[in-house]
Amino acid sequence: MRPLEGVKVLELGRLVAAPWAGQMLGDLGAEVIKVERPGTGDDVRSVGPRLRTTGGGISELTSYFTSMNRNKRSITLDLSKPGAQAALRRLAAESDVLIENYKAGDLARYGLDYASLSKVAPRLIYCSITGFGQSGPLAPRPGTDSVFQAMSGLMSLIGEPDGEPQKVGLVISDLNAGLYAVVGILAALRRRDATGEGEHIDVSLLHSQIALL
Repeated sequence: MRPLEGVKVLELGRLVAAPWAGQMLGDLGAEVIKVERPGTGDDVRSVGPRLRTTGGGISELTSYFTSMNRNKRSITLDLSKPGAQAALRRLAAESDVLIENYKAGDLARYGLDYASLSKVAPRLIYCSITGFGQSGPLAPRPGTDSVFQAMSGLMSLIGEPDGEPQKVGLVISDLNAGLYAVVGILAALRRRDATGEGEHIDVSLLHSQIALL
C-alpha cells in the first residue's frame, strides 16, 4: 500500500508547477484527476519532442507532458461555462485536495476559488500556486521561470565571475514551487486528520525560489 492511497486529488494544473505537484501525489498513491481545456488540453501537451510508439511511429504525447503527468486520469471542462463550473464543484466536494496554478483571482470569477468551494467542501485542502502569491501589489501579474530566477537573485550566482548573469537550464522555480506545494499539502492532510478542517495553501514561485537560496 502506498501512503496516499484513498486520497483524491483534483488538479487544475497547466505547464509545470501544479502538474509536477500532482504527479508526486499520484506517485505516492493518490487518485489524481487532471482537468484540462477542451480541444487543446494542457499547454505542455505540445511542448518538447514527441515520443515514439512501440511500433516505431510518432506518438501524440510529448516528453514534457509525460514527465509531469503520469499516474493521472484526465477530463476536459470549459470553466467559463456554468455547467462545467457545477461539475467542478461536485468533483471538489468529493476530493481531498485541489491544486491550481491559475493567475490570482482568475478562478474567483467563476466561483471556484477557495472561499467559494470551502462552503461546499469544508474539508478540502486547496493549494494555489502562482508567481507572486495571492496578495500584494504583484499578485495579479503572470510570470515565467526566467522572471523568478532573475528576481530571486539565482541568476547572479550562475556563470563566470566577471560575466553576465545566466539562467539555470531547468525550470527550477516551477519545480521548486511544486515541491513546496507537496510539502504543504502533506502537512495540511496531517492537520486535517487532527482537526477535520481543510485550508488554503498559498505557494509563490518567487518566494519558493528565494527560500531555496
